[in-house]
Amino acid sequence: MTTAVRTPARTAVLRRRIRVVVAITISWNVIEAIVALVAGGAASSAALIGFGLDSVVEVLSAAAVAWQFSAPDPERREKTALRVIAISFFGLAAYVSVDAILSLAGLREPEHSPVGIAIAALSLLVMPFLSWFERRTGRELGSASAVADSKQTLICTYLSAALLVGLVLNSLLGWAWADSLAALVIAGFAIREGIEAWRGDACCAAPVAVLTGEREADHCDDDCCRPD
Repeated sequence: MTTAVRTPARTAVLRRRIRVVVAITISWNVIEAIVALVAGGAASSAALIGFGLDSVVEVLSAAAVAWQFSAPDPERREKTALRVIAISFFGLAAYVSVDAILSLAGLREPEHSPVGIAIAALSLLVMPFLSWFERRTGRELGSASAVADSKQTLICTYLSAALLVGLVLNSLLGWAWADSLAALVIAGFAIREGIEAWRGDACCAAPVAVLTGEREADHCDDDCCRPD
């Protein structure tokens, strides 16, 4: 298999794409966080509040990547960016777990939230594309932090699905426990991805070969570094 060489011009294009997708991700998640936290507080929904906090974490994660790629040599800042992403994950998991346990203990009763259902459904439409675009660009660039941030965005998609199911079950069937269960699913995903980000397992360290009409080479055993 022939390995193509990434030119400086191609590298510049990839870095610019990362900055653009990160800016879009931050903008969307700021709106999402505000709506989810306000609606979650009004409905006493642990899952909805957790989802809003996940959006805050996504903003922090994307901001860390934006900070990294604002430097002339982003690779020097990659380890710090990964640490920020990991700590954000752990903070999210801790808060959501405590809040869900309080709900399961009967200390708060989640109410119906049509706004929460709407924001979860919209997130299911937006987040998969942002995650795919950043992951593909990050793999080609060989950036572990960009791939880690794309995983955070992908988790937001999973959490949107879990949140939507929990809110709908609570709304239609009165299953208040479904809301807390969805929140604990959020916490579980956050812990796993936080550990991976801390270890730097989001992607292989070596840059993936860049295409010039030829297929990329597999530089490691991590699926994230393989072409789609």
